[in-house]
Amino acid sequence: MATESPSAQHPDHLPLDHGYLFSTGGLGRKIDSKAAIEWLKHQDGAGEEFIWLQFHDIPTVLDGWPLEHVELPEAFGDTLKEASRSTRIEHVQKNLIAVVNEVDYDFERKKPLKVATLWLNASARCLLSVRSLPLRSVDQLRVAIERGEAFHSPMGLLIYLLQQQADALLGIVRSSAQTANNVEEMLLTGKLPTRSSLGGIRRDLVRLRRLLAPEPGALFRLVNRPPHWVKEDDAQSLRQSAEEFSLTLRDMAGLQERIEMLEEDIADRVGEHTNRSVLILTAVTVIALPTNLIAGLMGMNVGGLPLRYDNKGFWIVSIMSAALTSLAAWLIFRRRHD
Repeated sequence: MATESPSAQHPDHLPLDHGYLFSTGGLGRKIDSKAAIEWLKHQDGAGEEFIWLQFHDIPTVLDGWPLEHVELPEAFGDTLKEASRSTRIEHVQKNLIAVVNEVDYDFERKKPLKVATLWLNASARCLLSVRSLPLRSVDQLRVAIERGEAFHSPMGLLIYLLQQQADALLGIVRSSAQTANNVEEMLLTGKLPTRSSLGGIRRDLVRLRRLLAPEPGALFRLVNRPPHWVKEDDAQSLRQSAEEFSLTLRDMAGLQERIEMLEEDIADRVGEHTNRSVLILTAVTVIALPTNLIAGLMGMNVGGLPLRYDNKGFWIVSIMSAALTSLAAWLIFRRRHD
């Protein structure tokens, strides 16, 4: 995968967002591209130190200097070229390849859902990450590092990002569940909410499951057979993250079914209201039919109309119309009562 690139000769102009070098005690300090290159050249004598390099330009990572100093599997390059966005973490050779997504979710649903993706390659001594857009989870990780929180391996950094994603997903599920609770309360009180809000939430949940939720089977296989360089504490943390993802996925599936049932209930009630309205309109039309029919017949300007010259003709026709209208109303409401 390594190819010569102009950027390899000018490390001062590399698209390095930030880099951190972690000491044996797990504390990280910020470094520039020159220091990163120097450490990578002499990493064999660095003890338990490791490095985190964050980039924002995919082509430069594929063709630039990182490939000269960091051994990346071809699968990671393929992942970057394909811009794969579904969350996953898999073991390839001696590396872990991960895709982590972050969602800018407007809980009031006034703005469309936005997704930022972070591609990572973790090895025993180096974590290399490439982003498409700025991520809050990465900023939170940087803040944690700079305030002195200890991370003892690249896997620890990766697990931190996965936990941030799981927490964000759980927050969205809780917010959506609260909306479903409000709709259910409205239905219990006899009010009729709209289906549009529930339909939007259900579509968001489907998209979030596709983007944010890793495949549980693959994640648990990795937990059961992690790379040899993964520490026991990190393996335990990864196992907890897998369990959190599994529970959140189950909650999302249950919430989707609940929203579908609420939408069906709303649709049934809307259908009942529609049928009732149609019945009322039909009843009014049928009740008014005798009067309209008589008025139409008597209003024809032709000879031979009965009661045309009778002084009591108006009252006779009115009584006939009232009687027929009453009979039609009695027949309709009698059948409806039955």
